[in-house]
Amino acid sequence: MTQTATKPLGKRFPEELVSSTLFLLKRLGMNAKEKSINAYDEAGLHPYHHAILAVLDEGSQETQGAIADALGYDRGQLVGLLDELEEKGMVERQRDRADRRRQIVRMTPKGRKALERARRLSQGLESEFLATLDERERHELHGLLLKLAAEHLPNCRFATASGKH
Repeated sequence: MTQTATKPLGKRFPEELVSSTLFLLKRLGMNAKEKSINAYDEAGLHPYHHAILAVLDEGSQETQGAIADALGYDRGQLVGLLDELEEKGMVERQRDRADRRRQIVRMTPKGRKALERARRLSQGLESEFLATLDERERHELHGLLLKLAAEHLPNCRFATASGKH
């Protein structure tokens, strides 16, 4: 058995992995998620709460089921998240008069303030994460990601069709 000379890896990924676009997307996604969760925690918020408030901001009110469907959340998971938001006074729920089995969710003024804080936090995180890219590169990257999202993430299809990015 012959040994070949190899370079020690140290603290780097193997070249085979770094040459994979999918590997880079996964690792960057994991890194971005970790940074986001930490930053949201420090601010007393959570990325899931931000997403729910953003859905409510696009429509004045939504049913719990519509929120879960829009975000791709498990309905049971959503109930717990809405409980947290309701305890913080950011949303309120009431029975749908037309169908007593459904809950209608509305954002409160406190929820609007939290959404604005979450938006500023998110924008800051994105600016920091993408700091090595200029505006043209950021726009190009976003366009390419939207193209992939339209194929692989059904909930992104509307945004790409409307040209939002």
